[in-house]
Amino acid sequence: MKSMIFALALVLNIAPAVAADEGSAAIAAMGEINGVALACQQMAIVSRARNAITTTAPKTRGNGEIFEEATNASFLDFGKSKKTCPDTSALVQRLTDAEKRLTTAFAKQ
Repeated sequence: MKSMIFALALVLNIAPAVAADEGSAAIAAMGEINGVALACQQMAIVSRARNAITTTAPKTRGNGEIFEEATNASFLDFGKSKKTCPDTSALVQRLTDAEKRLTTAFAKQ
């Protein structure tokens, strides 16, 4: 009986951690897209990415830091590696996919 209670407690404690990992990954993906959009001066995409974060993810310092760090890393990497800007439609599709992932990750919470 004690082992069943322990197993149940363990499962209940792991579920939020898994959801948090999915959420963090989804926020980081949005930040990566945001960094590319900033580098390519696609301000409508930047605005849409920020809006998705602020309306979907919980407003915590940690989530904000994940988004900003991913944005900064992506922006700096884009400039350093001298990448060419993706097609606007391709970037919009990536953003749409990331928004779905974000919504799914935080719908569980």
